[in-house]
Amino acid sequence: MLAILVVQNRDRLGNIERRRVRCFAIAPARCMSLNLAVRYADVINSVVLQDDFLPRTSTPLEDIFKSLFCLPCLLCLRCMKDTCIPEDVKLRDPRRLYAPGRLYHIVERKPCKCGRFPPVVRTAVPVDGRFEHIVLSCNATSDHAIIWIEREAERALDLMLQKERTMAIPTSQKMERHETLARDHNEEHRAALRRAVTLEVPHAYYPSVYGTFDEGSREVAEVSSASAPTRARISWDELIERVFEKDESGKMVIRRTTSGGSP
Repeated sequence: MLAILVVQNRDRLGNIERRRVRCFAIAPARCMSLNLAVRYADVINSVVLQDDFLPRTSTPLEDIFKSLFCLPCLLCLRCMKDTCIPEDVKLRDPRRLYAPGRLYHIVERKPCKCGRFPPVVRTAVPVDGRFEHIVLSCNATSDHAIIWIEREAERALDLMLQKERTMAIPTSQKMERHETLARDHNEEHRAALRRAVTLEVPHAYYPSVYGTFDEGSREVAEVSSASAPTRARISWDELIERVFEKDESGKMVIRRTTSGGSP
């Protein structure tokens, strides 16, 4: 939330560029709406370990701590409830909260297999729907431990660096790969914005201080206007004023148009 305030008040902080603002969250709770989570996916980076329950459950922490049930029972009830709700309905619910920004998911276990495997990092954006269901496993609570998150993140980083040293990538190719990764992240962000508009996520295409679209993203704005034509409804009086005009005698006549078709 502090990162969002920084981005919105860059003029008060020396006019720093948006791309220089970075926020890193470890096992974050679902604390913001979907349009904010998607809008600031290029600024906020969240790290999630395997089956961590907190970034997956939309139940407020206050309700969790005040609950009379034990945590596994509460997660089980929440999982069954979310399973019965369609994904598009959940994404359109303005009261539902989501984990912030781009999610870096550390995967170290495979389904129906025992033991831990070399960790692999996968990226996701909240609109993808990958974290909309709670995973009922024995590690749902232990994966929230900061010790395990730090250890597995270091292992994943060491494996990536070891792979780079083994392949002996030249400096020029390494720079090209960094540019490719940055381009892929930007494309992933734009795709998430388009998907938010397609699913008619609340406030996805309305102008707002904390709007969904990036500065200068006219392409996404055009997609939003084309995908939601019924949102721009006008009253009958406004329509009459656009089509008709009064002549010198006071009679209503059809408004004249230029060769280009505009009034």
